[in-house]
Amino acid sequence: MKYLLVIFCITFGLPLFAQNNSDLQLAQYYFNNSEFDKALIYYQKLYETDQSKAIFTPYFTCLRAQKDDKTAEKVLKKQINLNKQDYDVRLLAGSFYEELNETVKAKKIYDDILNELGPNPGQIIAVYQAFASKGKLDYAKKTLDQGKKLAPFYPFNFQFADLYALMGDKRQMLLSYLEYLGQQPGIIDAIEQAVGSRMDLSNANGPDFILAKEVLLQQVQQANAPIVYSQMLIWLFVQNRDFTGAVTQVIALDKRSKGEGREVLEMGHICVENAIFDQAKRCYQYVLDLGTDRPNFYEAQLALLNARFQQITLFRSFTAEEITQSILDFEAALQRIGKGKVSFQLSLQLAEIRAFYAGQAKKAIEELQVLSQLPGLTDMQRAQTKMLLADIYVLDGDIWEASLLYMQIDNDFKFETIGSEAKFKNAKIFYYDGEFEFAQAQLNVLKESTSKFISNDAIQLAVFITDNYGLDSNYQVMLWFATADRMIAQHHYDSAFVLFDSIQTQFPYHALADDILYRKAQALEQRGEWQKALGYYADLLKLHGKDILADDALFRTAEILELRLLEKEAAVEAYKKLLLEYKSSLYGAEARKRIRLIRGDTLSESDEL
Repeated sequence: MKYLLVIFCITFGLPLFAQNNSDLQLAQYYFNNSEFDKALIYYQKLYETDQSKAIFTPYFTCLRAQKDDKTAEKVLKKQINLNKQDYDVRLLAGSFYEELNETVKAKKIYDDILNELGPNPGQIIAVYQAFASKGKLDYAKKTLDQGKKLAPFYPFNFQFADLYALMGDKRQMLLSYLEYLGQQPGIIDAIEQAVGSRMDLSNANGPDFILAKEVLLQQVQQANAPIVYSQMLIWLFVQNRDFTGAVTQVIALDKRSKGEGREVLEMGHICVENAIFDQAKRCYQYVLDLGTDRPNFYEAQLALLNARFQQITLFRSFTAEEITQSILDFEAALQRIGKGKVSFQLSLQLAEIRAFYAGQAKKAIEELQVLSQLPGLTDMQRAQTKMLLADIYVLDGDIWEASLLYMQIDNDFKFETIGSEAKFKNAKIFYYDGEFEFAQAQLNVLKESTSKFISNDAIQLAVFITDNYGLDSNYQVMLWFATADRMIAQHHYDSAFVLFDSIQTQFPYHALADDILYRKAQALEQRGEWQKALGYYADLLKLHGKDILADDALFRTAEILELRLLEKEAAVEAYKKLLLEYKSSLYGAEARKRIRLIRGDTLSESDEL
């Protein structure tokens, strides 16, 4: 008997399935081409055996298109009887009667749905969503109002906020979110995301930001207002990059909650990430002023020094007074902590500020010489001290004393990154002095070592010497260029530019034209004149877009936009241009990584490497 049943199914079931499938394909084809009269024939046949919404919906549409309202009504009633919990179909019936001007019937459907509500939050939300999706916002609100009475234990704040957003009432939307936030502070991230998706908070003068600020300030100023409201106000200021307002609020919150400066410290870190150093220092100073016995004092002190160091060395944004204050802060910290292994990095940073930004190279050299002799330092720390000391010797004009130190580091750390870096810097010493052949030999050795230890600067210098040295007529020009390079390393920028201009005047068609533009841009970067540097890179791309330094200039442009001017979108466009126009560039992999970082994508292990 079982086998006979199988044979029966195969004999009669498969042809029936094939026929139905063919009817469905024809129905969909005619429906998609708006041939509703032809589609209706097949959907009517299909609906007899399949009352799913996938068949019902286009079938009903075809009936309406053919103005067969009598059959449409009959089918609607049948579909509703199949599942009275399908509120979308019931509301479709309401819309059907409204289109026929039978408003009494439509109203009865809507009222019946409301009257059927019980203390079930899932049902209430489903009915609300059905009304909202059909644009019946008045009934959607009645549903939620009734839901609050029937299920007072359930918070419908998200649904009310959604409703007010649909109604265009952003004030009530915010109040709905904040009411729930006051009850559940742990959902602040979800609330911030919801508000951020529904309001444009990027413009301080825009209506959305003004409204959000007004509502939050009103809530914060109420008696016994939850602390989470202040946290949300701080978030609002950060969205608009109003770090002054954010810092003011976070300090007020810390005083109110007796938070020992922890949130203020975190806000300081956010300000540093956004290069808002005045407000970062305001945060760190507040924590320091709480007293040396407070738990966050030491971290705030180090953070303040790090902020000063970044502002000076990375962003080149400072005044003479700020340099003086930075030195005083470093000296005070070193006096408190003591000079040695623990404060080693602070000592290096102070020496760098003294030598390269305060004009105190001699004093920096003296301090580093003392530091190198302190007991307890590791071999690597002593090598790092020598490296900075050698760099300062170059700055101070004692290039052969610098060369001696570079060679010592190279000999002691032949297989370490610091050894390769020292070899490269020593090669530059000979390059500065016009010993191009010896410099090239050193760079060739470096090129043959493990590639990850070779900086792009080393490769560039090797290629530069190879391309521009060798003919007797080129030696004088190369010597001038190398001398100008040394002047930049010694911060004699004006003299370097004069020498570069002399090359262009006396040798107007020389192949070094793009290199001169590139070096001038690098010099302006050292001075923190970012816009002028971008101008030189732009000139290089315009005049020498097919030459070897073009992709370097474009990558430097992108980095300045990303890391110094914090213009992330413009940086992404520059990185994209690099990938599109310079497909063989060595910067390609890094450009892709930077784009993903800016967008917030998760990096793979290979990206990190």
